[in-house]
Amino acid sequence: MNHKNIEIATEDLKYIWHPCTQMKDHETLPLIPIKSGKGVYLYDFEDNAYIDAISSWWVNIFGHVNEHISSKIKEQLDTLEHVLLAGFTHKPAVDLAKKLVNLTPQGLDKVFFADNGSSAVEVALKMSFHYHRNQGNHRPLFLSLSNSYHGETIGALSVGDVELYKETYAPLLIACIQTPVPKDQTKVSAKEAIVELKKILEARGSEISAFIIEPLVQGAGSMHMYHPLYIKLAKGVCKKHGVHLIIDEIMTGFGRTGTMFACEQADITPDFMTVSKGLTGGYLPLAITLTTLDVYNAFYCDYGEFKAFLHSHSYTGNPLACTAALATIELFEASDVLGENRKKSAYILKKLEKFKKLPNVKEVRQTGMIAVVELQGYQPQERIGLKVYEYGLNHGVLLRPLGHVIYFMPPYIITYEEIDKMIDTAYEAIVLLPS
Repeated sequence: MNHKNIEIATEDLKYIWHPCTQMKDHETLPLIPIKSGKGVYLYDFEDNAYIDAISSWWVNIFGHVNEHISSKIKEQLDTLEHVLLAGFTHKPAVDLAKKLVNLTPQGLDKVFFADNGSSAVEVALKMSFHYHRNQGNHRPLFLSLSNSYHGETIGALSVGDVELYKETYAPLLIACIQTPVPKDQTKVSAKEAIVELKKILEARGSEISAFIIEPLVQGAGSMHMYHPLYIKLAKGVCKKHGVHLIIDEIMTGFGRTGTMFACEQADITPDFMTVSKGLTGGYLPLAITLTTLDVYNAFYCDYGEFKAFLHSHSYTGNPLACTAALATIELFEASDVLGENRKKSAYILKKLEKFKKLPNVKEVRQTGMIAVVELQGYQPQERIGLKVYEYGLNHGVLLRPLGHVIYFMPPYIITYEEIDKMIDTAYEAIVLLPS
């Protein structure tokens, strides 16, 4: 690294504690200071370019420093940077809420602003529990899928199924049980998993406020994928038992799975939907919890009844973040983004065929603009993902595997030539792994 890279990396390690990182790793694995970004590329202070194959944790759906989004934020910056959303409102928040109600499945008519995905999940959990309480029912339990992940605040951790988190923070977690996720992307597996869901709800449905799921793809859960039939059938089972269905579209929303929202492929309207990540094109923190008029009306009352929903944060509905989200949605409206994504998805799937011939590859799978190569034959302590990550960086591609799962979630603006480099670099890395 040149002097500037070394200087920034040294200062960083002196002061910053990074997320999802064992900081001791950086005794041997250098941090890479990023100077700028443009399109699918990130640039360090040596002007090395890296294809952002994971959209910087799945957020930069239209790439870095997008001219349209940047210009809209700059305009808003000279008008209004922030105002409280209690007793006041502003046009970007109103315009965004209206657009989201029209864009999401019919029946999601109310918008509640949060600032990150975990918070949006917390809002949905609290709303569901409080809704039942306002109806005179006590439902202290939540239900989620095995292998699930919904964020890292206490409530979001509680409804996830990450063993390490559950062991570490068990005394702090709210009550949640799991039902099996479909084992693969077939309809047969979807139906088998529904049988188990029915058993749980028949036995304990009256205790459960809501069932929360990641639709079609379980992100941090090794990018496990399943058929949309499960979602459609789950909606009917939940309705029968008066259990809310929360669809966590934080990762899958805004075109990532081939439709604007993954649950569209099941043709259902959930009771709650959470969105974030791609919502602002990767520019600013913003999250939304959408819900129905039925839920909203359960809180609508005279002040003395104490039914009002209890949740807030200082930056609720921030005008700059709302403007970024509006600009991002405008990019979808300006061209056939989803149609182009489908073409690129087909190309990526064709490129992945060669991986199937490698002896250390267990499975190749895809849903929309999410493609996965799952490796086999390695122990966790071998840290195979880290080897792929290092190889990628040394060859100009940012890959950040989930353990032994190599995945691709590039910005939608990626070219076919850039797809070639992204996929070929990962292939080279896997070929060079110890057998």
